[in-house]
Amino acid sequence: MYQYNEQDQTLIEERVTQFRGQTQRFLNGDLGPDEFRALRLMNGLYVQTHAPMLRVAVPYGLLASRQLRMLAKVARDYDKGYCHFTTRQNVQYNWPALERVPDLLAELATVQMHAIQTSGNCLRNTTSDHLAGVCVDELEDPRPYCEIIRQWTTLHPEFAYLPRKFKIAVSGSEHDRAAVQLHDIGVYLVRNDQGEIGFRVLAGGGLGRTPIIGQTVKPFLEKKYLLSYLEAILRVYNLLGRRDNKYKARIKILVKETGLEKFIALVEAEWLQIRDSMLLEDERIAAMRAHFAPPAYESAAGSDTELAQRLADDAGFAKWVKYNSADHRVPGYRAVFVSLKEPDSPPGDITAEQLDALANLADEYSFGEVRSTHRQNLVLADVKQTDLYTLWQKLDALKLATPNIGTVTDMICCPGLDFCSLANAGSIGIAREINEALDDMDYIHDIGDIKINMSGCMNGCAHQSVGHIGILGVDKKGEEWYQITLGGSSENEAAIGERLGPAVAKQQITESITRILDVYVQQRLEDETFLQTVKRVGLEPFREKVYANH
Repeated sequence: MYQYNEQDQTLIEERVTQFRGQTQRFLNGDLGPDEFRALRLMNGLYVQTHAPMLRVAVPYGLLASRQLRMLAKVARDYDKGYCHFTTRQNVQYNWPALERVPDLLAELATVQMHAIQTSGNCLRNTTSDHLAGVCVDELEDPRPYCEIIRQWTTLHPEFAYLPRKFKIAVSGSEHDRAAVQLHDIGVYLVRNDQGEIGFRVLAGGGLGRTPIIGQTVKPFLEKKYLLSYLEAILRVYNLLGRRDNKYKARIKILVKETGLEKFIALVEAEWLQIRDSMLLEDERIAAMRAHFAPPAYESAAGSDTELAQRLADDAGFAKWVKYNSADHRVPGYRAVFVSLKEPDSPPGDITAEQLDALANLADEYSFGEVRSTHRQNLVLADVKQTDLYTLWQKLDALKLATPNIGTVTDMICCPGLDFCSLANAGSIGIAREINEALDDMDYIHDIGDIKINMSGCMNGCAHQSVGHIGILGVDKKGEEWYQITLGGSSENEAAIGERLGPAVAKQQITESITRILDVYVQQRLEDETFLQTVKRVGLEPFREKVYANH
């Protein structure tokens, strides 16, 4: 993974010192709340229902074991013993005391971590495929380009105060595991007709109140022009994006109101002025690739013959391997998912003790690295097949081996009313109810790949708009109700879910979800996925069942 140089380290340390002074002036009364708000947001600090919430950046989801241990230390020393992984691969703490946040950030800086630009109207964390570099369907590892983008976006003077927050995602694989089409800018590595690898660039994607799928603005971009083209898009957005209405300030609204053809023309005109002044040279790409060189894989790992027998002998282990591991490009290795969806825990949460133990497992079994995923789980990307059984036992003892990746209980869930001051309804409690209603693991596995995304408000932090089943909390005269959508997807065939009907009351939402699943089981054809069934039969059979007694 990328290692900070002296300039990188100096930057984050000076940022801590700067924020320490800003915080002290606020606490002394020398800075007003509005003045301090912009400063704290640029350092990842929100004001939530019970305490400040701090969001820590995890660039493109990559963590070293020493960073996991620091996250554990922060959870113990500054929070309540746990932290939360988000849908953009970052980490959040829900209980830090404001006056101690500068000390917290200073400790993070010792392991090359920070909270710079994790909130506010700026360029946010660049996200990517959690299987980058190891998956079998990859054209090229996207992480070197993610790091180049990270360095370009960090404290970019022209884009410090954009009309609204701005998010970029990059993928190099055939299968989109990074929700690329739902970002302000999406970047795919592609090969053109001449066999050259470059980028397909999309713009105007986004979720929240007005979910929109991004559109292609550049079918093929040479690698050397990556930063200049991104800069051109940002310049057009910064100039023309609305600042009079925060609900219409995202680039998705600009693209929609301007029209794709005219928007592309504006970007191309801007790009012509700058494209040759900020070229991405081959030498810089090669130097960055060196930071992501493959680890020292064992050539003998591919000759393993024990795994097949282990799978035959232990049904529990076989189920975990099926659902919680993925094929690896190197024979004899697999990528292992660490499920943060244990039924009794809020989705995405992990304790300090689990973090410390996972850091040790990463050192022992996966070259000291861990990745965070778009769906609030973690990955040990480089595990030898011969180590899978022992690793499974150790993860199981830590309650990190629930075999549910890609199943209905692998839910994305925001904090909802439990923590967020913006929420209209709870989400963590509903997730627990749904888990309890679906406690039969055989049934969960039988119904297959179903993604439930649940948000407590229209901001859509849990991406409910693109869930196979989306649940959105709404307020009705002080009571919690939930809207349901079906048919969404954040993958290759990205789609916005369709609303099933009127919102249902809090006490009815879990039963409504089980009824939807019952309709799927009754209506599906052999080997048909949930999404395929919804597309084939439409919403009406689900609508009739859900609202039968309403």
